Amino acid sequence: MKKVMALLPIVFMVAAIGSAWANSPGGYRYITAKDLKDRLDADSSMIIIDVCPAQQFAKRHIKGSIETNAYPVKTDAEKAKLKQLLPKIKSSTEDIIIVCPMGGNGAKNTVDYYKSVGVDEKRMLILERGIYNWPYETGKRKPGTVPQGHGHRYPGHVHDH
Repeated sequence: MKKVMALLPIVFMVAAIGSAWANSPGGYRYITAKDLKDRLDADSSMIIIDVCPAQQFAKRHIKGSIETNAYPVKTDAEKAKLKQLLPKIKSSTEDIIIVCPMGGNGAKNTVDYYKSVGVDEKRMLILERGIYNWPYETGKRKPGTVPQGHGHRYPGHVHDH
């Protein structure tokens, strides 16, 4: 009986974790800023899609990320901006990192859209807590200039323009 009582808290903890995972909306996958930075420093091949609004991208973005300005990815016009990247996405097997302001609905909407058009959800990772909480150096560009990073792989570090 003592063994059963000792195991009871563990059983409840496992059940709670399983329940939390099962109830996580949409089963989205995340990548921490540190894990993404480690991948970048190792020059890992990936596609980084930034859905932030143009003014925000101009102030702060990860070098090599593809600027879409599709946030919040709700309208057909916003989704059309993501559709333009489908040939690049479908012709590769690289992980796709989704960057939005806070790592929330804009990123989830992006994952949902890409899943709806046949992109494997196992390839997609959302930057946890978004670009607002990215603790590393970021790139900048002047508003109105040509977006950087279209069609390029992430070079492994961040920069200032």
